[in-house]
Amino acid sequence: MKANSKLNHSASHLLAATILKLYPNTKLAIGPSIEEGFYYDFEFEKPLVEADLLKIEKLMKKLAEQGYEMKSVPEKNYSFDNQPYKKELYDQFKKEGKNITFYSFIHPKTKEVLFTDLCAGNHIENSKEIKYFKLLSLAGAYWRGDSKNTMLTRIYGTCWETKDELEKYLNILEERKERDHRKIGKELGIFTLNPLAGQGFPIWLEDGMKIHNAIRDYVLKLDKKFGFTEVLTPHFGEKKLYEISGHWNHYQDTMFKPIEMDNELLIARPMTCPHHIILYNATRHSYRDLPVRYSEQSRLYRYEKSGALSGLERVRGMDLTEGHVFVRKDQIKSEFRHLYTMILKALKDFNIEIDHISLSLRDPKDTEKFFNDDNMWNKAENDLRDVLKELNVEYKEFIGEAAFYGPKVDFQVKTVLNKIITMSTLQLDFLLPSRFEMKYVDENESIQTPVLIHRGLIGTYERFIAILLEQTKGVLPYWLSPRQVTIIPISDELNDYCKTLYDEFLDLDINVNLDIRNERINKKIREAQLQKTKYIVVIGKQELENKMLAVREYGSEKTTICTKEKFLEKLNNLKRGLK
Repeated sequence: MKANSKLNHSASHLLAATILKLYPNTKLAIGPSIEEGFYYDFEFEKPLVEADLLKIEKLMKKLAEQGYEMKSVPEKNYSFDNQPYKKELYDQFKKEGKNITFYSFIHPKTKEVLFTDLCAGNHIENSKEIKYFKLLSLAGAYWRGDSKNTMLTRIYGTCWETKDELEKYLNILEERKERDHRKIGKELGIFTLNPLAGQGFPIWLEDGMKIHNAIRDYVLKLDKKFGFTEVLTPHFGEKKLYEISGHWNHYQDTMFKPIEMDNELLIARPMTCPHHIILYNATRHSYRDLPVRYSEQSRLYRYEKSGALSGLERVRGMDLTEGHVFVRKDQIKSEFRHLYTMILKALKDFNIEIDHISLSLRDPKDTEKFFNDDNMWNKAENDLRDVLKELNVEYKEFIGEAAFYGPKVDFQVKTVLNKIITMSTLQLDFLLPSRFEMKYVDENESIQTPVLIHRGLIGTYERFIAILLEQTKGVLPYWLSPRQVTIIPISDELNDYCKTLYDEFLDLDINVNLDIRNERINKKIREAQLQKTKYIVVIGKQELENKMLAVREYGSEKTTICTKEKFLEKLNNLKRGLK
């Protein structure tokens, strides 16, 4: 859903007016509309708590009903007293020569001025239109997004034109809470976070590792099928390695600081492409050898700002399903099609819903961010456009979103919090092979430079599992489920037989659990269901005597009686069919 920007922009001003009524010494920062609502940033004398939002909302409604009109007013009507953030913005806009405007909520009859703000406009006419709204949450936000500045209090809200729209949106928010991977991950025991382990470094629990390993097994098989050679390279690189590649110049703010050891400056690697280039350069190559494809489940380290860290979605330590392919120029299109097909297969097998595909291009005016070589960029960008058109792919172009070394095609996913994040990626690179003096011998015995294609198959395991949990609500397909089968005996005398079944299932590589706790049978079944167990096998005396299994599938209240052989055959087919 997309909210009315005028309505929400005006609601943000009404929120600021209300805050000054309740907390007169508050300093105001900014308050824009956003896709699904609005927010306003404040510096309060005393911290607010969530319970304060109801009091603020109540007064907002009372003020809105007064019918204040939003009018443009002269600059002299505004005072910067006790408003340093507004003064900073005003001085900046003045210096930049921007048109500066002020708007006030003014009562049409009494001419009372409720509130005046520095603002570019885009408002509704009357505050009575601000009728169906809700203040949603509090959050911290640094002034201008810089951690060196003051931490402000951000109040989020949403405003809609009708009561039905508001209720529909609030229901969507509740659904998002249920799909939040952080909530699901905690409930299912997938991962945990602890500041003693470092911010942004998730700890995988047993069931999380089962999911992680199932994905890894799939990725390794797919890599092999599509011609990749698996390699393993160090977690560190000498600073000079990243200076040659250009990553140090472009990305050092998101890299961990070097560790000085034995006259070396070692950096926890943020990417693996330079390491794979070292591998390529260690061997002499002929044109017949290309394409050369390396894959690695790469452990990477990136310094994300603490305020940006979010569960598994945004971390500082991650495992990437990485690949690098070295090709001749005449192989670019065919290899790109090959890799595109590979990514599509992976996303289809995991049932990942893609929001859109983007073609990220350079900004020709930005020669600082992007390597300055028009011929290289034009060739690379046109090649990618041609391949996407040949594949009949719908895509969106984004200027200025390319990597510093080349354009890229990204597979974008929308998270439960309505953010667009990159899942898979293919990046074309003419620059790094040149910087590292990569070579191959062509059919005429001449020395040529290969082209590099960076491939992120399904992104990082962390982000990928976060999306899986959100899109499935934690109900993973059988082959990915960490709890495929739980065996529950009716009584203690059946424990030994159930242990035998458990061992047999374990030998067949089934994620099986045995629940022989001294608890009521209904409680055991209920807890197994809450853990999203795919199949619950209950064993009673009758099942033992008849050598049968009583099986209940997740999401069903029906119990099926079948032989062990029939059940195992079904599980084997599910695993083979990736369901």
